[in-house]
Amino acid sequence: MLRLGRGPRRVLIERFPELANFIVGSLFFGQFLSDSPFSWALAAGSVALWALLLGFGCYLATQEEK
Repeated sequence: MLRLGRGPRRVLIERFPELANFIVGSLFFGQFLSDSPFSWALAAGSVALWALLLGFGCYLATQEEK
């Protein structure tokens, strides 16, 4: 298991929500800007990845408090 120090853990906690928002913005909302038809699979995948990254960021934040 990867053990992170206090500094790198803080950076990951701060950056995971930004990364999650970027992913959902580019994959989900980016479909409206393209000429291709809307893909429900891509939309569901981007929302699932968004939730996963936010959940992992919250998990890291709770482990930091312990």
